[in-house]
Amino acid sequence: MIPRTLDAVEVPSWKEVLSNAISSPKTLSERLGIPLSSISGKANEDFKLFVPEPYLHRIEKGNANDPLLKQVLPAHQETVSPTHYSADPLAEDTYNSVPGLIHKYKSRVLLVSGSTCAINCRYCFRRHFPYSDNRLSKEQWSVALEYIRHHTELNEVIMSGGDPLVNNDKQLHWLSTEISKIPHIKRLRIHTRLPVVIPQRVDEPFITWLSNISLQKVMVLHINHPNEIDEQVKHAIKAIKDTGTLVLNQSVILAGINDCSQTLIKLSEDLFEAGALPYYLHRLDKIKGAAHFDLKQSRINEIYTNMLASLPGYLVPKLVAEIPHKPSKTPLDLFLE
Repeated sequence: MIPRTLDAVEVPSWKEVLSNAISSPKTLSERLGIPLSSISGKANEDFKLFVPEPYLHRIEKGNANDPLLKQVLPAHQETVSPTHYSADPLAEDTYNSVPGLIHKYKSRVLLVSGSTCAINCRYCFRRHFPYSDNRLSKEQWSVALEYIRHHTELNEVIMSGGDPLVNNDKQLHWLSTEISKIPHIKRLRIHTRLPVVIPQRVDEPFITWLSNISLQKVMVLHINHPNEIDEQVKHAIKAIKDTGTLVLNQSVILAGINDCSQTLIKLSEDLFEAGALPYYLHRLDKIKGAAHFDLKQSRINEIYTNMLASLPGYLVPKLVAEIPHKPSKTPLDLFLE
C-alpha cells in the first residue's frame, strides 16, 4: 500500500487529493505553462475538466502535446462532432432497465457503483451517461441486488461507473458483502482508474476491504501510456496483487496519445514489470466529442501487427471493439476494412 508518510512529510489522504483536484482551466494553464487559449470553454462546459495532483505531476510542463495532458484537456476539436458519433455509442440505455445496473452480456452484469470519477478522460464513452438516474441509496441498491439474485445465469459482477473506488470503504464493504451472499456469483471484477490517478487510494482500510472479499477478485486498471506508471502506481499495484487480486489493464488506442507501436509495446512491458497483465486494447467508442481521437482501422492493424511481432503472446492485449447489441466484445486483430 502507499505509505501515509514520505520522508517525514505528511501525505494527503486520497479524499483530500480528490477534493483538491484541478477543475479550473485557468489553474491548469498556469500550473502547466500552456496557453489558456488552448483550452475550450465550450468543451469544458459540456464535460468538466477534472485532474488530481498525482496525475498532474506526470505531465511535462510547457508541452501542449504531452500524451497525458491530451487525455484530460478540454480541446476545441470536441465541439465539432460528426453525426455518427453519439451520446450513447454502445446503446447502454437499452440494457439499463434497473437503475444502477447494466446487463448486456449473458454471464456478467455491470453495477454502476460510482457516479463520478477521479479524473475526466475526454474520450470516455460514458461522458454523457445519466449518472443522476443511477445514483442509488442502500434501499435502491436492493432492487439491483434482487435482480442479480433472480438471474442465475450470472456468475460475475462488475463494479464500474464512474469509478467505484470513489466510494468510501464502508460502502464498498457493504456492497461487496451483499454480492458475495448470492450463491451463483463466483467473481467480483472492479474497473477503476483511481489507483493510477490517485495511488493514495490504496491505503490500509482499502487493502483490508479488498483482502476480506470472499469471491475471486479481478481488478481492471485503465492505463493508456507508459508515462502514467510511476513509483507510487507500482507500489499500489503490488499492494493490490498481494491481496490475491488478479490485476489486469485495459487501454484505448488514441490518436496523438498512444498511436505508435513502440509506445504500446513499452506500455505492455512496463505493465508486466509493475504486476499488471495487458488485457484489452479498445478501438475508440464513437462518443460525441471524441472524434479527434479516432484512428482508421488500417492504421490500428499496422500498429497491432508490430506489437504481435515484438511481444510474447501473454503481453499482447486483445484488440477489440464494443459494438452495440453484440453478445460480446468483437476481436479486431484480423479485422479487414
